[in-house]
Amino acid sequence: MDLRTGLPVVGMVGAGQLARMTHQAAVALGQSLRVLAAGPDEPAALVATDVVLGRHDDLATLRRFAEGCDVLTFDHEHVPTEHLRALVAAGVRVHPGPDALRHAQDKLLMRRTLAGLGVPVPPFREVTRPQDAVSFGAEHGWPCVLKAVRGGYDGRGLWMLNTPTGARRAVAELLAAGTPLLVEQCVAMRRELAVLVARSPFGQGAVWPVVQTVQREGICVEVLAPAPGLDAELAQAGQQLALRLAATLEVVGVLAVELFEMPSGQLLVNELAMRPHNSGHWTIEGAATSQFEQHLRAVLDYPLGSTAPRAPACAMANVLGADIAPMMGIDERLHHLMARYPQAKVHLYAKPQRPRRKIGHVTVLGEAPTPARNVAVASAVFLATGAWPDGHPVHERGQETA
Repeated sequence: MDLRTGLPVVGMVGAGQLARMTHQAAVALGQSLRVLAAGPDEPAALVATDVVLGRHDDLATLRRFAEGCDVLTFDHEHVPTEHLRALVAAGVRVHPGPDALRHAQDKLLMRRTLAGLGVPVPPFREVTRPQDAVSFGAEHGWPCVLKAVRGGYDGRGLWMLNTPTGARRAVAELLAAGTPLLVEQCVAMRRELAVLVARSPFGQGAVWPVVQTVQREGICVEVLAPAPGLDAELAQAGQQLALRLAATLEVVGVLAVELFEMPSGQLLVNELAMRPHNSGHWTIEGAATSQFEQHLRAVLDYPLGSTAPRAPACAMANVLGADIAPMMGIDERLHHLMARYPQAKVHLYAKPQRPRRKIGHVTVLGEAPTPARNVAVASAVFLATGAWPDGHPVHERGQETA
């Protein structure tokens, strides 16, 4: 308990952009989030007043960080499970708990658990030798997808296997490096969807509309909320699936369920994340309660907020670091963007720019998906590159030509 405010202290392990945006939500609730940061220049460490420096995989550091916290939560899933169990055994409230979180840490365990629950997932197989991948490809067809069981995200930890020869070589190299692996069928999906749900220790659940995510090279580049053209029954099925998984796995906090929409209308579960998630950034402006406020409400066992959309359509586009640094500084880019698209809401993460790195996002509300999407994408491209995607020229500060 914070003696200055009389409010509980939430400790978030990790200090990336998710922790930064959670801190912003905490401020509105009268709190100042405590964050565990690897360095003082991480996004959340730059804004939070209560920062502990240290490694997330060091148990002594975690124990020190947890002192005085009413609850511990995460902006990533990389804390060793055995450390979390040690914290729980010492009386620390950890949400989500280690038994739930390991399903987001271990893709093979997640696949096996979901399959055991009768939840549709792509065909998969554990890979302990090259022949496992070769025989899987022969059975399910090439190409297929090789995944690191732990740690992969944003296109990392994923490899396309196109031939038996390539599969043997890739698997042998990765196993020799100590990487646990699984292989999955490369499914012919219609598009990718995601549904975000929050659950409290009391068991209350709240789910946002199903959204469409657009991926490029394994990185989410856009989110459209709600998913355009999605059948109402299928949308409800996705929401009910997320609520069921949150309850069955006993998740506390936000759970993101990434889905494949198949041409048949079936939904397959691709990934789980137990924290605020990129597919939910739109909720800051686009929903009555953002995923970040809701995550705090959930881990503190407060009543959950409304997830109702604030507009008929909402588009979010990630700002990804460009291959070549823009000539125009970020202040100039912000000025021109705000002059052209005053309806665009910009979130920058204070992260140094490098190619394909998420350095911010832009959200646009509208009456229809396409206009909102066009503005969000154009804004994100301009912030990343300093050039409008339609070739619209930029001249002196505050002046643009049609």
